[in-house]
Amino acid sequence: MTDNTENRDSGKKTSAPKSKEKYHSKAQSDPKVTMAMLHPRYWLQWLASFVLRLIVLLPYPVFMTLGRILGYLAMAVLPRRRHISEQNFRLAFPEMKDEEIRSLTKEHFANCGMGIFETAMAWYWPEWRLKRLVHIDPEQLKKAKELAESGKGIVVLTCHFVTLELMARIYGTNIKKGVGVYRPNDNPVIEYLQVVGRTRSNLYLVDRKEPRPIVKALMKGLPIWYAPDQDYGQRLPHVFAPFFGVKDAATVTGTAGFAKIRNTVVQPSYSIRLPGFKGYRLVVEDILENFPVGDDLQDAVTCNRVVENMIKEALPQYMWLHRRFKTTPDGSDRYHNL
Repeated sequence: MTDNTENRDSGKKTSAPKSKEKYHSKAQSDPKVTMAMLHPRYWLQWLASFVLRLIVLLPYPVFMTLGRILGYLAMAVLPRRRHISEQNFRLAFPEMKDEEIRSLTKEHFANCGMGIFETAMAWYWPEWRLKRLVHIDPEQLKKAKELAESGKGIVVLTCHFVTLELMARIYGTNIKKGVGVYRPNDNPVIEYLQVVGRTRSNLYLVDRKEPRPIVKALMKGLPIWYAPDQDYGQRLPHVFAPFFGVKDAATVTGTAGFAKIRNTVVQPSYSIRLPGFKGYRLVVEDILENFPVGDDLQDAVTCNRVVENMIKEALPQYMWLHRRFKTTPDGSDRYHNL
């Protein structure tokens, strides 16, 4: 109920400010299957999970080829996502010709199709099978392990490649298990599947809207996976910083904020798929020096440049089907209501 108080000078009523609702996180640490989750409305999710488990039992080249085909089909039945991807390429690379954009978009959807099965690999594959496909520079691996054993909190700065789920599994298996930052799902079956799947390589997951558990994890000397490369609108603190060809892309400031925690460093890391079904290369770079500097814009520029260099390694493997540039300083629409 809102109180109205009389303004004696103007004779008008003014409303007392409403108290901000406390956010209640839905993140789970130990999800269980309940009877409610067996309702017929959830059978499709259970069936999809079962089918994915079966498909990734096939030889790796076989189901990855199936993934490419699935991606092409998705491009045909999801025209809105295709248009968003094409617009992202136009905005990020204004010098690109339409023919190149169409070709890149087609290859991107093929990568998204393969990414579905790569998520299943991350969630369901045994460790021995995954390790056969992993390639890590020995010197990078040595430095990463030394850092992981140093007791420092590590913000693992990464981005939304289609291989992101695999990257977390590979890092957690080969270097150190850490904490995943994620968005809880309202669908209880999907929430159960993603938490169980992701905690194969993570100690636990924390809600991206809840900074306190992230801070606690870093103070314990744990790595956290943090991808600040999407446009979260007004939900998270952000500044407008250059990102590829867009000079004012909304960029969250969380990376620098977490890096200010005592004894915490930022370590860029990502994985990309190698051609010819040769597996995956995990890249673990040196920590960012002199970061943060205390200026939100300058720190955001630094993060965006790091992410740009990651994406340039494998352009079609990045998640271009999200509206990365939807938030603008003047409220204009870069996607024409897509």
